[in-house]
Amino acid sequence: MFVAGIGAAALWPKRASAQSFDDLLRAAIGRIPATVGVYARTMAPGAPIASYNPDLSFPSASTIKVLIMLTAFRLAERDPSVMSKIITFRSADFIGGSDFLAHASNGERFTVHELIVPMIQVSDNTAANILITHFGFDAINATAHHAGMNHTQLRRHFLDTPAILKHHDNRTTPQDMANLLFQIERGTREAVRTVASPESCHAMIQIMLGQTDRDKIPAGIPHSVAVANKTGELTGTRADIAIVDPFGNSPYVLAVYTMKLNDWSGGAYGIADISRLVYHHVAGTML
Repeated sequence: MFVAGIGAAALWPKRASAQSFDDLLRAAIGRIPATVGVYARTMAPGAPIASYNPDLSFPSASTIKVLIMLTAFRLAERDPSVMSKIITFRSADFIGGSDFLAHASNGERFTVHELIVPMIQVSDNTAANILITHFGFDAINATAHHAGMNHTQLRRHFLDTPAILKHHDNRTTPQDMANLLFQIERGTREAVRTVASPESCHAMIQIMLGQTDRDKIPAGIPHSVAVANKTGELTGTRADIAIVDPFGNSPYVLAVYTMKLNDWSGGAYGIADISRLVYHHVAGTML
């Protein structure tokens, strides 16, 4: 067992004390068999703490569901009835990756808020598609524009096969998504209006704290630290965006995207490794 332990330790990447955070981060990025983008910043003014391919366009996968959620909350600020609006589920609309609506009956009724929560927390694709149809592409993309997300666009429903075959993807950048989360965190933390009211920002963070997919950014962070995140997965793509320690003393935002990925598990492990490095750098515990 002792010899085996030595062998395993030899395979683990060494963290030489002389290496800078940037060196360690680039090494971690280099171990991911994919094109990678990373953007991280604390709530303090100034330069980001990590920026690698920040403006490169990536498939957004399900991370763009945060933008759909933001659209709903912004509309509800003008008309509180938006969240209680009833939408009727049609079984013909059901698609894969929809754990929440998998057992719903044809004609079952849900409020907008009842669809937002599983869209984020279990990434229910059918719930997302229903909300896209309900609010419309123009309204959601207008929300992106208002939030300063100049490289983000919702272009199709989820699992829309004809659109996928035409490579008509939903797109974003690490910096766009990280800055969106920064504004949501700043709104609730400083009690100021940013992309939404402070109350809406707080409510969105609470929903994201219930995210059930924890094998990427949260996997690199101690269990005692809260993480409000949203993951995304497509063929060749793994992504995660997060507000780390949103109600704590040292929150920060992190967005990691991959594409042209040929090892799915390597993508998740790689994102977790990047997350671990960023966490220790912010906490001041880097070796």
